Amino acid sequence: MVRPKLAAVGLPPWYPPAFAQLVQDLQVPTEFPPDVTVAAQQAAGVDHATDAGRADRREIELVTLDPAGSRDLDQAFAIERSDQGFRLYYAIADVAAFVEPGGQIDVEANRRVETRYAPDRRLPLHPPELSEGAASLLPGVERPAVLWTLDLDAAAEIVGIDVARALVKSRAQLAYDAVQAQIEAGTHDAAIDRLRTLGELRLASERTRGAVSLPLPEQVVDVSDGGGWRLTHRLQTPVEMWNAQLSLLTGMAAATLMLDAGIGLLRTLPAPDPDSVAGLRRRARALGFDWPESQPYPEFVRSIDPEAPRAPAMLRACTTLFRGAGYLAFDGAPPADGEHAAIAAPYAHVTAPLRRLADRYTTEVCLAVKAGVPVPGWARTALPGLPQRMQEGGRAVNSFAAEVLNLVEAGLLAGRVGETFPGTVVATNNERTSGTVVIADPYVEAKVDGRDLPIGDAVQVRLVTADPMTRQIRFETCG
Repeated sequence: MVRPKLAAVGLPPWYPPAFAQLVQDLQVPTEFPPDVTVAAQQAAGVDHATDAGRADRREIELVTLDPAGSRDLDQAFAIERSDQGFRLYYAIADVAAFVEPGGQIDVEANRRVETRYAPDRRLPLHPPELSEGAASLLPGVERPAVLWTLDLDAAAEIVGIDVARALVKSRAQLAYDAVQAQIEAGTHDAAIDRLRTLGELRLASERTRGAVSLPLPEQVVDVSDGGGWRLTHRLQTPVEMWNAQLSLLTGMAAATLMLDAGIGLLRTLPAPDPDSVAGLRRRARALGFDWPESQPYPEFVRSIDPEAPRAPAMLRACTTLFRGAGYLAFDGAPPADGEHAAIAAPYAHVTAPLRRLADRYTTEVCLAVKAGVPVPGWARTALPGLPQRMQEGGRAVNSFAAEVLNLVEAGLLAGRVGETFPGTVVATNNERTSGTVVIADPYVEAKVDGRDLPIGDAVQVRLVTADPMTRQIRFETCG
């Protein structure tokens, strides 16, 4: 789900009542209580330029890089060449500067856990006075931030870590698609060229470590400037991948600090068990993919062309090896099982505090560790309960995102019940009587019923149900 183009949205008539039903069914908070809004307005009016211990780093040529139209800007970066290789400045919104521990904003954020996105709106973790205003790293304005300074060698591996509170000023708000177009046209500037160089080096490091990311097509609701809605899909562009490496690099640096200090919160993923890998190899053979026994799983994934006819089914099957992601809090001896298998390294969430609850706490731990002072009591006390809170909140957010897509799919297909569509079955139950089918136009993933459903093969399916109020979409195979 892409972030909404709020100014351009024209709502189809079926959307408002269906969305209201979804919010009621899932008990999603859509408005902030008045006392939270008042607290946010008051917090937004505080000048942090003279905060004790906040360094003036407004001279750094920072920029942000996000989807077009974003307002909740967590990160800004600048990359410099150095004698060792590179220096990365990564400024993160200093949300803790605006949120009183135990206060109204804090309590509400702990209830929401993460920002939710719909085609016509965002349901933010923090009130918009902060998330899209005073705490956001918007261009041309001074902002309090947590500034990570990562020194890297010529291969872009970390050789030095610093993190401290700072006053910063972003120079520009860049958008993924526009920067990608500049790169393809050869009109990008030196700052983006350094991002490309560093990003490609980090991708090479990822391959060396044995890390893996799934190039799953993202199902999106494309809202045109004329207000029309369309279901489509997109693959991550190179500039998005390079930008993501900056966040991953910072998360790995944060994990290093916390593990060395014996306190923190890690994002973890267990390594896949041999039986799961063996099962995936069998599925690959059945789908016609060549996976030599000597080829490691990450290299096999990288060899898959996501646009190939059977790639959606293969990539969907690969997700079975990514189950079990969670959070691990520790205060004492470093945990023995703290690695994130897909990243192939210890990793922590610290780069999105405007949109994700845990990052405010982990950032405070890192600041204290680097400064050599005790971790604030409010952050330390919260650590043991954060894994469960983040897991439950993450499930709620994922459920909301899935149901929003179901709603839009059903609404756009509601007038086409009885029509047939070409599609591809990407998953089935053991009996192969029900599963998931992908329709290319509009790009829909939905339930399908039939007999001997052929995974990975093209099929003709008939639309049986499409109801935006219940968010139900169902197809059946023809013949």
